[in-house]
Amino acid sequence: MRRIPFIAVFVLAALWTPACRAQDSTDKSGFVRVDQVVPSIVIDMRYFGEHNFMGRRVAGYRRPVIYLTREAAKALSAVQADLLVFGLSLKIYDAYRPQSAVNDFVAWAGDLDDQATRAEFYPTVSKESLFDEGYISARSGHTRGSTVDLTIVPYPPPPEPAWDPDHLVACTEPAGVRYGDNSLDMGVGYDCFDTLSWTEDDRVGPVQRAHRLLLKTVMEKHGFTNYPREWWHFTLANEPFPDTYFDFPIE
Repeated sequence: MRRIPFIAVFVLAALWTPACRAQDSTDKSGFVRVDQVVPSIVIDMRYFGEHNFMGRRVAGYRRPVIYLTREAAKALSAVQADLLVFGLSLKIYDAYRPQSAVNDFVAWAGDLDDQATRAEFYPTVSKESLFDEGYISARSGHTRGSTVDLTIVPYPPPPEPAWDPDHLVACTEPAGVRYGDNSLDMGVGYDCFDTLSWTEDDRVGPVQRAHRLLLKTVMEKHGFTNYPREWWHFTLANEPFPDTYFDFPIE
């Protein structure tokens, strides 16, 4: 089994660790279950199941529930209220992510023989370059508890087809060809390791760009900022734990 040499992974991890040493914590007293704050929100917890770039459940995801800091969940509630007026809803793919899950990502990325999901999630990128291009990192804003991956769906949400691991289609293919997510068409699928995922990439069509702008606008209205290389990724600007990385399991 080919792996990226351990010393290379160690060096990469050191480079990605903030220069000002961050705290690690297992204290979840500042967190809430998002569905208890926003009961109408739609949840599609990809890392609890198999439909993700690893093709299996990720370490630390023991139950299909979503946690965020109280402040981030309250801000999401305001976003949801705005969308519901128009028959739309947020759908969350991921929110708080334990450090054990991030470590699992790093180990997966170092196993160069495991290419099982490449056809869907990174069809144009070599696995060897996932660290260099910033798709995998030893630290994640999700672990601070105020970052969320999400999209917009009609409400009530339409049925979603089952994912077939034996029939993978590139996430860069147009809607109707790639996996049939029930969300508004954002141009590429969630967790697509490709520059087409950049929020303002002008190669996606005008409808898809409008959908991305709608998501970005309503999230920014309520205090979130977008990571410009992922249309789905938002962090509460005034996050309560900017220097703390949590590692309690999702259960």
